[in-house]
Amino acid sequence: MALVLGCIADDFTGATDLAALLSRSGLPVSLRIGVPKSKRDESDPAVIEVIALKCRTAPVQAAIEQAREALTWLKEAGATRFFWKYCSTFDSTSEGNIGPIAEMLMAQTNARQTIYCPAFPENGRSVFMGHLFVGEQLLSDSPMKDHPLTPMRDSNLVRLLSPQVRGTVGLANRNVISKGSAALQARLQQLQETGVSHVIVDAISDDDLRTIAAAAVDMPLLTGGSAIAGQLPHLYIEHGLAAPPNARAHLPNVEGGQIVLSGSCSAMTRRQVASYAARSSSLKLDPINLSKQGAAAACLWLRQQPADAAKIVYATAEPGDVRHAQEQLGRDEAGHVVEQALSDVAREAFMHGTRRFVVAGGETSGAITQALGVTHLTIGPEIAPGVPWTFAEVEGETIALALKSGNFGGEDFFTDAFSRLGAA
Repeated sequence: MALVLGCIADDFTGATDLAALLSRSGLPVSLRIGVPKSKRDESDPAVIEVIALKCRTAPVQAAIEQAREALTWLKEAGATRFFWKYCSTFDSTSEGNIGPIAEMLMAQTNARQTIYCPAFPENGRSVFMGHLFVGEQLLSDSPMKDHPLTPMRDSNLVRLLSPQVRGTVGLANRNVISKGSAALQARLQQLQETGVSHVIVDAISDDDLRTIAAAAVDMPLLTGGSAIAGQLPHLYIEHGLAAPPNARAHLPNVEGGQIVLSGSCSAMTRRQVASYAARSSSLKLDPINLSKQGAAAACLWLRQQPADAAKIVYATAEPGDVRHAQEQLGRDEAGHVVEQALSDVAREAFMHGTRRFVVAGGETSGAITQALGVTHLTIGPEIAPGVPWTFAEVEGETIALALKSGNFGGEDFFTDAFSRLGAA
């Protein structure tokens, strides 16, 4: 099957979020964990490929090289249109990695201009006059201001992106978007003629996303959150680039134990962990203890639990506790010991008969999928907007994975996830 769109995501939960919204169209979507080692099978039915990287907080040059390798694979697979996916809260620093990767992709795809659209109205993320909102709060007033890796202390996307890129950053605001796709195309052309190659676009509703997608569908490179990408499949069908979807593929029935593994410290995940821990066996991990003793005690605790019992192992903590651990260990080491411990627990859980995993946090999801040896995921039903169940083969066994971005889902997400899979 001819490949229509090649996507690169900066973390694993973001990749599953993207794949979920693209799959709503019914078009076959393939999700790869890391850059595949072999060429794409020509008989693969997917018309959209998503490659999940773990580069959101990687050193800039390393992140660029990861994305370059992904782009090379997608080009060789036949893609001519590309999408660079980052978080709907624009998680980044003044150095990157959103802007530097976008500029590399622009150069490699001969794109003179691209758009930046992180808005995801269905999940409460909107952009108005260039400012990113989380619900009714400016990004800089939201809990994202205390993110342990990418604290977001500014809401102005033009101001956030400008230090990350060499080109000029401009804005297509809500007044333009409200006039339709032709008006937006004219604005983009005007900006390009004045040397603006990076354009922030306002979006406060799904109607805005449809307008933006229609105006930008022919750009070789688009960037943003998953919601704007979710508008593309029906345009590809309308333009004759993809055939209307057939019946959806049958999804596996996964049997085996269940576990929640949480490394996210977002406000919503803290509430989700508290809710689930109150009704299940739970173990909280402490980064400082982990740095001294490793995950042996956690693995021993896990072996003592029935495989089919509801259980959660988590390092989710309040901002003050996170800062204390980072002060004691350093930011990178504090994150590393947690990821390593949860990866060890995941491997132990698999050996103990667990086949259903819910994982909270982008960095945690990346570490755990790599530890389990997952390289290719099939997209299943959504649990909440942007969070699907996915299925993979590990050592000849089928497992179910739900990889949840920190702030996604409601307070009972973990319980809802297993219920959705039929494992309440």
